[in-house]
Amino acid sequence: MLLFALWWFCILAVVRASVTVYGQIPLGITSAPPATATLPAAYNTTVLNPPPIPDPAPPTSFTLSLQSVNTSVSSGLSIPIQGTFFGFSVEMSVITQLFGKNSSFLQVPLLNLLANIQERAGAVHVRIGGNTQEFAYFVDTLPENRAISKEKADTNNPTQTPAVIYTMDLFYLLSNISSLVNVKWYIGVPFNDTSAFRFQIVEFGEAVLGDNLLGIQVGNEPDLYSAHQHRNSSYSPQNYANEFGELVAALAADTNVTARDNLIGPSVSGTWTPEMVWNTGFIGQYTDNLGALSVEHYPTDNCFPIYGIGVFHDPQTEFSDFLNHTSPVALCAPYLNSTAIAQAAGKPFLMFETNSASCGGFPGISDSFGAALWALDYGLQMATSNFSGALLHVGGQNVFYNPFTPPPTNESKYYEWTVGAVYYSALISAEVFGKTNTSQIIDLHGNEDNIFTPQYAVYENGAIARVALFNYVTDPSGASQYTATITIAGGTVPSSVQVKYFLSDSVSTKTNITWAGQTLGTTRTVDGRFKGTLNVVSIACDTSANTCLVPVPAPAFALVFLTPAEDIATVTFSTSTFTNTANTATVASAVLATSNGMSGKDWRLGSTSAGSVKSSGRRYHPNVVGIMIGAASTLLVHRLLK
Repeated sequence: MLLFALWWFCILAVVRASVTVYGQIPLGITSAPPATATLPAAYNTTVLNPPPIPDPAPPTSFTLSLQSVNTSVSSGLSIPIQGTFFGFSVEMSVITQLFGKNSSFLQVPLLNLLANIQERAGAVHVRIGGNTQEFAYFVDTLPENRAISKEKADTNNPTQTPAVIYTMDLFYLLSNISSLVNVKWYIGVPFNDTSAFRFQIVEFGEAVLGDNLLGIQVGNEPDLYSAHQHRNSSYSPQNYANEFGELVAALAADTNVTARDNLIGPSVSGTWTPEMVWNTGFIGQYTDNLGALSVEHYPTDNCFPIYGIGVFHDPQTEFSDFLNHTSPVALCAPYLNSTAIAQAAGKPFLMFETNSASCGGFPGISDSFGAALWALDYGLQMATSNFSGALLHVGGQNVFYNPFTPPPTNESKYYEWTVGAVYYSALISAEVFGKTNTSQIIDLHGNEDNIFTPQYAVYENGAIARVALFNYVTDPSGASQYTATITIAGGTVPSSVQVKYFLSDSVSTKTNITWAGQTLGTTRTVDGRFKGTLNVVSIACDTSANTCLVPVPAPAFALVFLTPAEDIATVTFSTSTFTNTANTATVASAVLATSNGMSGKDWRLGSTSAGSVKSSGRRYHPNVVGIMIGAASTLLVHRLLK
């Protein structure tokens, strides 16, 4: 007993000077909310009616004839796409809600959610910024050792965006996450005062994040500056281009910054077209400074109920616009010229912020299964249109469209995290593209180009590898299920294919959503780990007829693997709420600050989950000897998923 007490005292002594990855109890909580509490938008229970079955109904049987190799595809094939295509854009003001109070406290469910995607894509791309980056400024310290704090919103700003104050610990927080999960970061330089740029975010970001820093955004939606009263009414694309040049000159004079070629712009939202900026000579003038070209865009808005801006959009009326292929194609069409310009200039073209609707999305739409189908279709269409990446925006408790939401800070540990349906879209897209960074995608336009049943083919290392099949129709009778017959020209189908299905009862549902038979859970039940039994369906093909028949329910998405799917070994993080000491990993601050994105999968930890193949932890990486495992269980759990 004495030895146990001494051992426990040693652990507590280390914890005081270490990084703690904590369990499910949010910061500063004591009790559950009263039964009469009004639910925040992130937990809104509105369920809409699915649209009626189209009339005429889509054909329920069609053939897709695919070329065996990419060189035989005459047109429409994309540039090589990385598995990291879909990432996340996190509003700067909610960082500590999502990531942790400071670099010593990290949210375990978030690490799990990011790790799920990392293991499928190889990494995760996350941007911190948004409207709140524009007025952010640096201070040495904040009360309670917080990494960021918010000041009162600018009453002149129609969206009432708060100013963000941050400390050096913000960068250690981001670096510590990258040390556990392979996250790469975009950050944004404040752009409200071009007479005195505040470059601390660039200087410290580069120094601490190192290779995990992907790029620096210069200006967030500058075409809205006038409307938001951040510039005068005559502010123009030329004004923005001039100010970009002023920043380039000031950055060149900053001896604390070494990278000169990772700036990102212009991030226009639609009031200006990208061409209006290109026509200023922007790309040619700043080509040596630009790491990527960017835009931001939402298909519509829900601003009127909150801010009285624009017009009212009825969610039930709007819902059908998200439930067909016309929407993703129309959203990408205005950017086809710009993606071609970007390719000619040798620059990636990024959708730097998007989601279902600006001003937080719609109740009943943004967190529905239908929105997840739409977001996945939109992402694949952007890739087909030669975007190099897209970031789904994440806000606070007051938005409907979040991919993931932590519990309110005043609630008990019983109310855990919530995953929005569009999180599955990002995860599935990582499996569509894979880890090789060689995938090319094409819109097949099959089934007479029916807008309710779009399909894509993916070529990897030059060979046909996967087929993506959508069915937007909700039909409980089963009559709208279709069968796609896959045939391969210049080759033959395999003896069987493996299919992962993305399923729910209706496009309007928010629960009972599964990917390959597994789910992350319902509202406030999520710890970031998949639950349920994996179900990958094997379908026999007829090699003599060169056909594979794949059924697709209504509604559903099916990912057909024509080659064996890679087993996915996901490092997950235990989130039992039993005790916090049972789920605490401590890591020396100096190690985490300088580890530059070493992935948790390199630690070679075994599982301590009951029933695991190996229930004893294996040796960890010598560079992270500061890690200590909590008393009751190993923090990192190694699971195998197909």
